[in-house]
Order: sequence, then structure tokens, then C-alpha cells
Amino acid sequence: MTTLVFGHKSPDTDSTGSPLVWAWYLNEVKGVDAKPVLLGQPNTEAAFMLKRWGFDMLDIIEDVADDQPCVIVDTNNPAELPANINGADVQAIIDHHKLVGGLETKGPIDITIRPLACTATIMYDLMGDDAAKMPENIKGAALTCILSDTLEFRSPTTTDRDREVVAALAADLGVNVTEYAAEMFAAKSDVSEFSDAELIRMDSKEYEVSGTKFRVSVLETTAPEIPLGRKESLIETFKTVAAEDGVDEVLLFVVDILKEEATLLIPNDVVKGVAEKSFGATVEGDAVVLPGIMSRKKQIIPNLAV
Repeated sequence: MTTLVFGHKSPDTDSTGSPLVWAWYLNEVKGVDAKPVLLGQPNTEAAFMLKRWGFDMLDIIEDVADDQPCVIVDTNNPAELPANINGADVQAIIDHHKLVGGLETKGPIDITIRPLACTATIMYDLMGDDAAKMPENIKGAALTCILSDTLEFRSPTTTDRDREVVAALAADLGVNVTEYAAEMFAAKSDVSEFSDAELIRMDSKEYEVSGTKFRVSVLETTAPEIPLGRKESLIETFKTVAAEDGVDEVLLFVVDILKEEATLLIPNDVVKGVAEKSFGATVEGDAVVLPGIMSRKKQIIPNLAV
């Protein structure tokens, strides 16, 4: 049976590109029949990556069957995975997030979780000498993933190893990192065709703090004026998204990649309190700027307080 390789729901660039990278490795190096798939529509930057490096759009699945062999990448959180994930045959996990718990497997599996900025960096290291065999499009996917997750090294999650792998891949591909990252971020910033609900869910994760369930959403952009120009309608849509998704509140952070700051939208007193307790912010009005806040994984989630 074909092994499915997938990342988390609301797939960003890493959860779109890393399945491509690892499925190639399983097929071409390990001799395992593998297929990369997605758990939702990719964001605009991920779609840019697919087109730029000549990939067809990946199949999107809603769930997995009992005993379906699969490899999970870029997450280990059951809330971000298919509903029947514990019925599937999970064979490996490759991730760079904290261990959440709740996954149940058919037997012992390979688990690699390392404190690097990107799953693709971990995969590059796991491949060893075989990484040199990657074709151009797979190297391009890996490069895009790392530049995306590090925000071209602006994110505090960036490590020296992420920088080294980017340098190696860019040299192999003949890519100017600064120019290519600018293309990526321009694609990521083009959100004009998305509805408010789609923007809120585009790059989001569920997280519970002291009994309060949040949808923590991040929009990384070089043009923050575009989503912030829709502030009122986005805030109004928070209510619908929260009700449909079974959460108590939506936290939407618009991350300005160039200024290296985030703007948190403030729909009510609950979120105002979160901003004050979590980030020491002084809130006036329906938005607050949080200087230096760039990473959900390292700066937002660990600091959330109600």
C-alpha cells in the first residue's frame, strides 16, 4: 500500500514542501512507494513554490483509512491531523515543534523532533550523503520551506544549521537568496482573493490556555496594510469562525516581515486581556502593535496567558 506523507491542516509552505521532499526520498532512495498529499488548500506562498519549481498541485485528503501507512511531517499534534489518524498506521514523524501527545501508533516508529526552524532542514540532515541526489525541484522545495519558516533568517527560530543548509541549496541551484525570498514574500502577501474566513484559517493552529480554546492565526506579509485594511470585517468574522471551529476566541497576528513586528487584532476584552498578560501590551482600540514578535512557535504560543 502506498505510504502517504503529509503535514498539518491549513498547510503552509513547510507542510506543502516537506511532504514532497520526504516522499521523493522514500521513493528514490529507500524504495518505498510514497505519495505526498495535503490536508487542505495551500497558502499563496506554497502555491508559488509548486508553480516555481514545476510541481503539479498535490491531492488533498480529508481523512485517512484504518491501517493506511503514513508519515507525518511538520506537526505531531492530533488536532492538526486527520480525524482517524490514530486508526492509521503512522510509521514516522519528522517535526520541529514541541511534543504535544495524543497520537497512538500500531507499533514502534521512527520519531525525529529537533529544535531547528524548519522540517526540511531536519530532512536534509536525515538524508546524509543522499541529499546530494535530490533533483533541482526537490532542492527548490526544501530551500523555499526553510526561507519561509525562518522568514529569510529574521525569525528567532533560525539556527546556524538552517542558514548552512540554505547556503548549500542556493549554491546548488544558482539562486540569489535575497531576491528569491522577496519573490516568495510577495506571493505570500497577495491575499486579495481570499475571504475573511479563509484568511483567518490560512495559517492557524488550535491551542488551549487555562481552559480557553483559541484559534491562533498568523498572516506573515510584506504588505500588512492589505489585511489590516480589512480589520473591521475580519474582526466581525472571528465570531463565525470561532463558532464553526468550536473555539472560544480567535487570535489573529499580522506579522510585518520587514518591520519585524506583529499587529494583534482586538475584538473584545478577553483578547485585550490576552495581549496585556501575554505580551505586556498597552491596548487602546481594536489593534495593538507588538514589536519584535515574529514567531508563533517561539514567541506567541509559549507566552499566551488568559
